[in-house]
Amino acid sequence: MFLQKTIRKSTQVKGIGIHSGDPCTLTFRPAPADTGVYFIRRDLPGGPSLKVTASAVEATSYQTTIGGSDFQVATIEHCVSALSSLRIDNLFIELDGPEIPICDGSAKDFLKAIQSVGTIELEAPRKYCYITEPIQLSDGDKHAHVLPYHGLRLTVTIDFPHPAIGKQTLDIDVDETTFEREIAQARTFGFLKDVEALKARGLAKGGSFDNAIVLDDLKVVNPGGLRWVDEFVRHKALDALGDLVTLEMPLMGHVVLYKAGHDLMNKLVRKIKDSRQSFKHVELGY
Repeated sequence: MFLQKTIRKSTQVKGIGIHSGDPCTLTFRPAPADTGVYFIRRDLPGGPSLKVTASAVEATSYQTTIGGSDFQVATIEHCVSALSSLRIDNLFIELDGPEIPICDGSAKDFLKAIQSVGTIELEAPRKYCYITEPIQLSDGDKHAHVLPYHGLRLTVTIDFPHPAIGKQTLDIDVDETTFEREIAQARTFGFLKDVEALKARGLAKGGSFDNAIVLDDLKVVNPGGLRWVDEFVRHKALDALGDLVTLEMPLMGHVVLYKAGHDLMNKLVRKIKDSRQSFKHVELGY
């Protein structure tokens, strides 16, 4: 039987906050069976915690933000995306301030931190969300649906009216190997005009070519260029995997996305949870 997993011991990721530009540290800590994934603010009185769940998602514009009565955590998707591929069910993620380290704008450092300590099985079976019937969602020209599939598969299509991006599609079976090789190092991206507007508002102080792909009206302006020609759609796949963690259980299904951002992903996860006739909880044997 496949058992729930956590990490063997604590490990840290250090960097700067994308908006403040200040140093910040994130600590992954093991959690017991049937806990789920929680963010904890160790710098606040009482160390308040916040569960990673779809109902806690408060904002989905350019990033996924979860919030509670004590604090918010923004841009969680890079940090937690690796949990989908590693099948980590239980984890405490401690922060020493209001921001998660942006690192290089990808999931690479978070994945490597977890891999450096390894995972351990717990004495509790893992329950999968096994899709049995198609679940579909549309919003204008944006579409998201999930189909029955024995595994986790992503087909992601983006279509940007920009000469350096255009239409790109990634179709991939997701596991630790494919995530590390094809997705984890794909960086977030943004447009120069938007970055300048954010900085004018006192935000994105930590933003630089070191932690994002930046485009002007015609091209990528980073001196080092892209890691892949289709790095943009690979990062969208990374984002989607992070958003799937809010389902609170590993998904077995084929997720098909067209021009779908964080908002549509959150709506898809909520619809999956509400579509009890279209999935079942299963425990898998070896």
